[in-house]
Amino acid sequence: MNIYEKLSKIQQELKAPKNQYNSFGNYSYRSCEDIFEAVKPLLEKNKCVLKVEDEMIVLGDNTKEKYVETYYDKDLKRENTRTVVTGGQRFYIKATAILKDLENEEYIINTAYAREEETKRGMDGSQITGASSSYARKYALNGLFLIDDVKDSDTTNTGDKEDISSKLASEKQLKYIDTLGIDLVAMCEYYGIKDKSELTMEQASEIIRKKGQSHE
Repeated sequence: MNIYEKLSKIQQELKAPKNQYNSFGNYSYRSCEDIFEAVKPLLEKNKCVLKVEDEMIVLGDNTKEKYVETYYDKDLKRENTRTVVTGGQRFYIKATAILKDLENEEYIINTAYAREEETKRGMDGSQITGASSSYARKYALNGLFLIDDVKDSDTTNTGDKEDISSKLASEKQLKYIDTLGIDLVAMCEYYGIKDKSELTMEQASEIIRKKGQSHE
């Protein structure tokens, strides 16, 4: 068999279930490590080796613009403002998944990118890079092995979106959240924060709204 025939067999036989669960977001997901563990027996069976590499790249120029826009906040039922930043240099993690045939030295590669956020609540610089690396690696593997992540955490986890407001949640919001019986550990993981005091007003409003809908 050539490398493409071997890849086809691996794609058909690979089963990588979503063994991870976030109780706050109510979604199951698979990690990069889950894919590695699932594919290892198939690599040995088909006499192949998998290698994943990371590379830091910079896209964009030094031009950076910042402006304040006004919008209507449906949760607060009033106008609010947010700071929008456009342009500028951004750091990306480029992950490359390489499937190599041990019998004839043929190989197939697939790449994926993940952008590093400038800041993310509850994370230092190394954690931000690590999270971006895991994201890019997983999607490089998804593309190589035809893994569908349509219902993965990335389509439901609003915590990965760029924070549009730095205003912290009010004391009243935090006290009300305490009465909702929420799994605080899962909630912090969902939003990428250390504890509830780091919630923004927008995130707190989202939690209260979602919890209210779940009881309707």
